[in-house]
Amino acid sequence: MAQFTTHTGMVDILPGESEKWQFLEGLVREVARRFHFREIRTPIMEPTEMIARGVGQLTDIVSKEMFAFDRGDDHYVLRPEGTASVCRAYIQHRLDQRGGAQRLFYIGPMFRAERPQKGRQRQFHQFGAEILGSADPLADAEVIAFMAEVYRLAGIANTTLRINSVGDPESRQAYKEALVAYFKPFEAQLSEVSRTRLQNNPMRILDSKESEDQVLVTDAPSIIDYLNQDCLDHYSGVKAHLVALGIPFVEDHRLVRGLDYYTKTAFELTSTDLGSQDALGGGGRYDLLVEELGGQPTAAVGFASGMERFMIACEALEIGLGSEPKTDVYIACHGDKARFWAVMAAQELRSAGVSTLYDTSGRSVKAQMKEANREGAKWTIVVGESELEKGEFVLRNMQASEEQSLPFASIRSIVVPST
Repeated sequence: MAQFTTHTGMVDILPGESEKWQFLEGLVREVARRFHFREIRTPIMEPTEMIARGVGQLTDIVSKEMFAFDRGDDHYVLRPEGTASVCRAYIQHRLDQRGGAQRLFYIGPMFRAERPQKGRQRQFHQFGAEILGSADPLADAEVIAFMAEVYRLAGIANTTLRINSVGDPESRQAYKEALVAYFKPFEAQLSEVSRTRLQNNPMRILDSKESEDQVLVTDAPSIIDYLNQDCLDHYSGVKAHLVALGIPFVEDHRLVRGLDYYTKTAFELTSTDLGSQDALGGGGRYDLLVEELGGQPTAAVGFASGMERFMIACEALEIGLGSEPKTDVYIACHGDKARFWAVMAAQELRSAGVSTLYDTSGRSVKAQMKEANREGAKWTIVVGESELEKGEFVLRNMQASEEQSLPFASIRSIVVPST
């Protein structure tokens, strides 16, 4: 019979690993609580046209990395990122009518049909935060502060925040024309991908990792010279707020990010602990995206970070990511009547908030005691025929190797969580 395995680029998260994920997710939720961002959960399946319009028809994601499928006349994709879905939900449920800027965060799986590598699977996980309804540069600094605080709280200090402005449509059009004029004489020297981008989206050439492109990018025009006054003022405001917040940054006027919806601010957080693929996460402002998806003009800014890369950075720095759960009480029993009593006692203890485990396989008391040790039980209750006759159980402190006999009626008072 054939043995089934996971699809290429999709992995199981097993016990022992899942606790690490829960720990990191807990850090994200704690920072969200401190910054007063509220959670939003969107479906993993979205309309193909919505994602294409939101992310950009010319991006690698839409052109070659989407998991797309049809059902009847409907066309769907597994979501490749979270921001477009958040904007769709913002429009659909009229979140703008709740008043004030909406501060939202999410944690969940995303899907891209790309070549799997360390920290980049076909099913991967992101956490992110968005502020919709604020054009103020302080909102940009706020989401950056959220992202930075997650990594600070985890203990990851060796990070670099790179920032840039990619301008508004007016500034970007002037810059694109300057890039085409610069790269056109070198077109034959560009990589195949960048030659295509020269016609469709020349700013993406700046993000190329190909060595032949990087040589040419060094002397390319800088976008900062093509920003209009509104974009310059916004960019200056973001920098001033970051300074006030004590968040160090490096200006990188080649930073463009990989999605078409960005306007004005773009940023990226990197870590040397990730090797050559050093990005922990990033984001920027996307003031045109809500309108592009059918909503009213809405200023917005946000970020997304990879959970897998977060995990890799923590492990490289040997940061403890929680521990496997331990059992408070293990009930070892001998005989059918004792097992029946163990089931009722366990239910009573669990109702009182105590983690309780008992044998379901009919093994010997010796084997049960070995399991109690393996599960790290703090206390063990032993019950057999003689204990049933006396109406008592034996309570053993596993750390002190001490035991005493107690009446059945005292079962709920023997232990509390974390003792």
